[in-house]
Amino acid sequence: MTATEKGRLAGPLSTSVANLCRRLQPQVSPRTAAGFGEVLRRLGAPLQVAVAGRIKSGKSTLVNALIGRRVAPTDIGECTRLVTRFSYGTVDRIEVVFTDGRKQVLPFAPDGMIPAELGVDVDDVSHIEAYLTNAVLQDMTVIDTPGLGSLDAASVSRTEQLLGASRGDGESDDGEPSDELDEVSRSAVAGAEAVLYVVTQGIRADDQQALAAFTAATASREAGPVNAIAVLNKADTIAPESVDGSDGDVWRAATMLAQRQAALLKPRVADVLPVIGLVAESAESGQFTSADAEALGRVAALDDEVLEMMLISADMFTSWECDVPAGVRVRLLEKLDLFGIRSAVDAIRAEPDITAGALRRRLLDVSGLAAVRARLNTVFAARADGIKAAAALASITALAHASGDQAERQRVHDAIEVLLAKPEAHQLRLLEALTLVASGAVEMPEDLAEEVLRVGSNADLAAQLGKPGGSRADLATYALERAGWWRSFASFGATPAQSRVAHVVHRAYFLIWQQLREPAGGRR
Repeated sequence: MTATEKGRLAGPLSTSVANLCRRLQPQVSPRTAAGFGEVLRRLGAPLQVAVAGRIKSGKSTLVNALIGRRVAPTDIGECTRLVTRFSYGTVDRIEVVFTDGRKQVLPFAPDGMIPAELGVDVDDVSHIEAYLTNAVLQDMTVIDTPGLGSLDAASVSRTEQLLGASRGDGESDDGEPSDELDEVSRSAVAGAEAVLYVVTQGIRADDQQALAAFTAATASREAGPVNAIAVLNKADTIAPESVDGSDGDVWRAATMLAQRQAALLKPRVADVLPVIGLVAESAESGQFTSADAEALGRVAALDDEVLEMMLISADMFTSWECDVPAGVRVRLLEKLDLFGIRSAVDAIRAEPDITAGALRRRLLDVSGLAAVRARLNTVFAARADGIKAAAALASITALAHASGDQAERQRVHDAIEVLLAKPEAHQLRLLEALTLVASGAVEMPEDLAEEVLRVGSNADLAAQLGKPGGSRADLATYALERAGWWRSFASFGATPAQSRVAHVVHRAYFLIWQQLREPAGGRR
């Protein structure tokens, strides 16, 4: 592995797994070795985050907001039926990847977006690769998926395959094993490593099923709070009166509903956060202009009673007779909807001299996107090394299993066990324990399950201990106390399966205690 390749790896765990792959390649069949080559390529790439959810949940709008550029089509068209991967590139370009491996390069549309119509038979297309000179994509590849719940079965199948819900048969067309990557092997290395799941006001059964099916690199392990978060999109459409305790406040109602949804989706996701994707997209992707700010200033100058009447509904806002042209109001509505318009008007009336840039930042603040980005950093970016290493190990295991060679399978299993026995691999053990508890494979009393989830799904030490704001000395004392408790539980009170988890949690607390004993300026 070259120095450049090493530099792209997420951290020491990914490096260890990459070295394992390279050592095993000469010892396995050509087909499995080819799969390991794909695993190596994925290990050196940014974290693969899929944005998934039901049709019309606003996934593509959120993708545009996250990337900071309006590039993913949001209207129903050919592209919304396909999986689109947004990756970093030195030149902006689109590659249409066909199911037979062919690629066709296309330019972006004049408006900077992926063309709504590709000019090819969509049934022959595997997916779209979009390369953008965008700094955000240097650390995270964003994958836009077709909506679940669509009447278009092919589109749903593409998303299910990406999320790990579909598998192939592992044979070539003539029924004989092939040295090329078969469908099982291909799916084992093609899936997303983390998911940002988009929900709206009501969580349906297929939302839960999709999250249950999602696996890091399709490894027959369910998603857990370490690699899945959800957002409650279109938070501005929630009627405050429908949520007890919201006191008539839309954002408070959305926050409370998101908390309830988090309880429903627990432990599939780390959190559910409210967001207004349309406002976030307009404010973050350059769609909000100084002309829009000027138009909002004219709206803010309207009489109070007139404005309140106009803000009752979209129809009222665009059809009411006033000094602001109807076409201008339609444009504002398309970019901000009523909630964004009201928020902007409030900001302008509170600060009449506010600049267009400051108004854009105010809109970005009320969209909730900053909290989503922060959670992405906490849940995904801070744990990218562990997530990618765990996904790679799962892919390696799946590839060996698909080979049908018992000796090869055992050889790979033994090599992975040696790697996991190393002290630096403890994070992988913790992720495994977290997944076992989150999926229900190992049953724990509710309070202990909560503790495992907390320790395993947070990157911050105080958050892992459940004591935000605690002093280092107090946190260290508590960590050592819990380490002792879990060691006793593992030895005397646990079932064999629980004992396996308990030993991992004991070790986690002990390592936290060691970190807290170091000087404040030392390793964190």
